[in-house]
Amino acid sequence: MSAVTDTARIAAPGNPLGQSVRDSLVVARRNLIRMRRIPEMLIFGLIQPIMFVVLFTYVFGGSIQVGSSSSTQAYREFLMAGIFAQTVTFATAGAGAGIADDMHKGLIDRFRSLPMARGAVLTGRTLADLVQTALTLLVLAVVAVLVGWRTHENFGKVLAGFGLLLLLGYAFSWIGALIGLSVRTPEAATSGGLIWLFPLTFISNAFVDANQMPTFLRHIAEWNPFSATVQACRELFGNLPPGFRTPDAWPMQHPVWASLIWSVLIVLLFRTLAVRKYRSATA
Repeated sequence: MSAVTDTARIAAPGNPLGQSVRDSLVVARRNLIRMRRIPEMLIFGLIQPIMFVVLFTYVFGGSIQVGSSSSTQAYREFLMAGIFAQTVTFATAGAGAGIADDMHKGLIDRFRSLPMARGAVLTGRTLADLVQTALTLLVLAVVAVLVGWRTHENFGKVLAGFGLLLLLGYAFSWIGALIGLSVRTPEAATSGGLIWLFPLTFISNAFVDANQMPTFLRHIAEWNPFSATVQACRELFGNLPPGFRTPDAWPMQHPVWASLIWSVLIVLLFRTLAVRKYRSATA
């Protein structure tokens, strides 16, 4: 709290944008220090995606056909973009629970008593969550390589794919922030943050070829923002299986642009709603 207080005192009142940036970075630093002191937050966040990688690779691999291939290697490469995207979106529940916990303990009221930008508390929190998500993705990518995942494009495209994943995770963290501000307890925030993520991730192209879905589910999957990022990453990683037929829907034909557009729209919409909720909740 001393770092927050010191920064608030030296913030230049004549430069609102500069003050907002400084305050956001201080709050982000506070949350990163908390994560460093509680390493199990990162460890537990890794357990589920690693389990998904192992289970889907060795249990379902070879029994699910993607494109014209049903080989374990083809499905493994097809799968990993979906696992990466699921990992960054499931961090939403943690973001919501963290903000709900701060609200429950009265920490938000302490921030409100300081001369700091209103949106800085939420921006700092989501930036800290973005750093945690990046670390989680790094470890998960190493695990994926160990079980046989490979990329077949240049390094720049691979980095671009991970950039889209982080942008999607950052966008969804604002949804988590809004949920955390809208419930009374961290437990409710965790449940509320997960209950809608399961249909979002499973009615998508993350784990199966959307072409094999019933017509009405296929249309939902093709226009799902989650699916756009998964498809973009498969193209950027070079992980499209042999004989794979790209759906005709615009987001699937232009997945990189669709992923960018969806993520930016989600950030703009839910950041606006979350900051408005924050102001009304602490008024």
